Amino acid sequence: MSIPPALSRQSRLLLRLCLSYYVSNGLAAALGLFLISALLHPLLGASAAGAATIGVIVCIPPDQAAPVKGKFLHLLPAAVLGAPLFFAVQILHSRPLLLGLLLVPASFLAFLAGAWGKRGLPIVVSVMFSMVFSMAVPVSAGMAGALDSTRYFALGAALYLVYATLVNALLNARYRKQMLADTLMAVAQLMRTQAEQFVLNAAADRRAQLPLMGVLLRQQAALTDLLQASRDLILESPNSHPRQRLAASLMVALEMRDHLMACSLDLDALNAAPGNFQAMQGLSAILCALAQDLEVLADCYLLGQLAPPLGSRRPQLEALPWESADAATPDTARMLARGLANRVGNLSDESVRLSDLARGVAEPDIALIRSNWQMFVSTTRWSWRPFLSIWRWDAPPLRHAVRAALAIGFAYGTSLVLPWGTHDYWILLTIVVVLRGSLAQTLERRNSRVAGTLIGCLLAGLVLAAHAPMLVMLLLLTCAQAIAHALAVRRYLVTAIAATVLGLVQAHLVNAGISPVFAVLERVADTLLGVSIAWAFSYVLPSWERHQIAALVARALAAQARYAQRSLTLGQVEQMEGSPELAWRLARRESYDSLSALVQATQRALAEPRAVQPPLEVLGRILARSYQLLGQLTSIKTMLTVRRARLQLDRIAPALAHTAQAIDASLQRPAALAASGLAPAALTKADAGMAQAERSDELPDPFESDLTPWLLRRLHLLTEVSCQLADEVEAFSEASQRQ
Repeated sequence: MSIPPALSRQSRLLLRLCLSYYVSNGLAAALGLFLISALLHPLLGASAAGAATIGVIVCIPPDQAAPVKGKFLHLLPAAVLGAPLFFAVQILHSRPLLLGLLLVPASFLAFLAGAWGKRGLPIVVSVMFSMVFSMAVPVSAGMAGALDSTRYFALGAALYLVYATLVNALLNARYRKQMLADTLMAVAQLMRTQAEQFVLNAAADRRAQLPLMGVLLRQQAALTDLLQASRDLILESPNSHPRQRLAASLMVALEMRDHLMACSLDLDALNAAPGNFQAMQGLSAILCALAQDLEVLADCYLLGQLAPPLGSRRPQLEALPWESADAATPDTARMLARGLANRVGNLSDESVRLSDLARGVAEPDIALIRSNWQMFVSTTRWSWRPFLSIWRWDAPPLRHAVRAALAIGFAYGTSLVLPWGTHDYWILLTIVVVLRGSLAQTLERRNSRVAGTLIGCLLAGLVLAAHAPMLVMLLLLTCAQAIAHALAVRRYLVTAIAATVLGLVQAHLVNAGISPVFAVLERVADTLLGVSIAWAFSYVLPSWERHQIAALVARALAAQARYAQRSLTLGQVEQMEGSPELAWRLARRESYDSLSALVQATQRALAEPRAVQPPLEVLGRILARSYQLLGQLTSIKTMLTVRRARLQLDRIAPALAHTAQAIDASLQRPAALAASGLAPAALTKADAGMAQAERSDELPDPFESDLTPWLLRRLHLLTEVSCQLADEVEAFSEASQRQ
């Protein structure tokens, strides 16, 4: 009922890739390109159809698996902005100086679309493609010729806008299942990494723990980004039972992410008790088995099959050899290990619920879905606010727009003196796809672009030299577009190969009579020159991560403080329903989103020159403490909501209030220091008025007994972690001051 286990791991991964939503989206985009090209070639001729095909290609980058609402308006800017720029380049193509004067300011304005973040970046590519590919079209005969080419461009763009909007609506149900499957596989991958951490801690392999922690942080950040994309698609208008089940399954995946965070707790204490080694190995095996269960569910969504029933893993957890542990192992350590097993049991419970939802056995919480979904879906409207907020000299989108415009201007001026200046657009195209907002991203794109161009030129040269018929060329164009669009974010090397083939074949269709062998050689030289210029200009007006990380640290700390307040307030019986629950979910999302942004910025900083790097070691400790804090909050929240009947509410109420006060005092001031860059002052517990929650060292069995001592211990550890996090942020402020 899933992908056969007899297949090799590489074969299973390849099959899952082929069944993914981004490959489906790439195939849909390529099919639109093929249908429009095949329709217009016999009707309009090769030259006109080539211009229309460019209109299609320009509109493809923002065409992603997306909610139905707002899809057309999301695609529209590519066509509306691209058409006049295509026309302007056609008019000025024979006037190099005037064309250069157009390219520089137009590139600056185009790259300003980066102010809209991930939503705006495809628009940047589309607008630049409209100018660059217009340079590949043969020079028009005056105004009439330019108008004709632009009309064909607009025709292709308009046809594709209608096609993409309709196909997105048609495939939306399929996209939802594929997106959920991708999310479940990401959670499963995180489970496997967490299981590996269990074994490393049990084996006391401290040297291996640090790089593994980095892997966990990167996977958490990637999962956070994926979850937001999943929310946007799956939570849109959950007005039918199948949609509601998918929405409920996504919410379960969010809970599993939280439980996995809590599974990182107490590992240091367990590491000090070697008698738990065998039990920890068992926990690791069970967690891997749960990951396999999630992959089976994901495969069923991808293959359109009925999910199998999943049994609870709690009997296996209870059968682990706790009592056979070393007699020297303290009782507290054994109880901590059983507590960890209970958290793994929570993951098992959620996996069973996922299976029941997929099979229609369990009913989704419709009231919760309907009351909350609009708060977690990104807006589909274009707003001027991001554009108006970047007009300050230290704003990264503004600096990147200036940097890109200068690079385009320099590259165009250089291309005019080259012996193959008639193909100057390839240099500019290379800069558009390579030059990113950070040095790390530019370097990654640079290497992939060079390798991909060399391979793509070889493949395209063989095809063009064979003088294949038009239908074969259109099919090749379609396949190249499908691969390039589908894997643009995930496998850029493959995208670079496909994009090279796409560009050369498209240039051949609109520019007949050029020797394909010579054109291929030119593309290699153009690519090397383009990546060199992009690399060089990545150091012009750089937006080093250290200038942004202080604000990201402050944002993360403030978000965690709010999340802690909401989590501890959630413990009050009278506030378990309605708006406090929604406020807690919003605070949780912001906490994870802010940490994801900080992880990604830290990763980008690793590629920057050492002299401009932020204090990376301290940032690593801040991230580790932050995720520890989230893990403690998750464990507390689970006890307060799921195990409430096993708590003494009158005993924990003052401890909750004291802990909330302590966290607020310990995190708010360091957040302000991190944001302002001021030198920190000593912050003591007495200054903060931190009232420590009582702590019990005698822990009962978490499977059977009163959980009040466990909750009190979690509150105590939560306060300690918040103090440690505050210390790390102050150390970060000190290190930043010294730089």
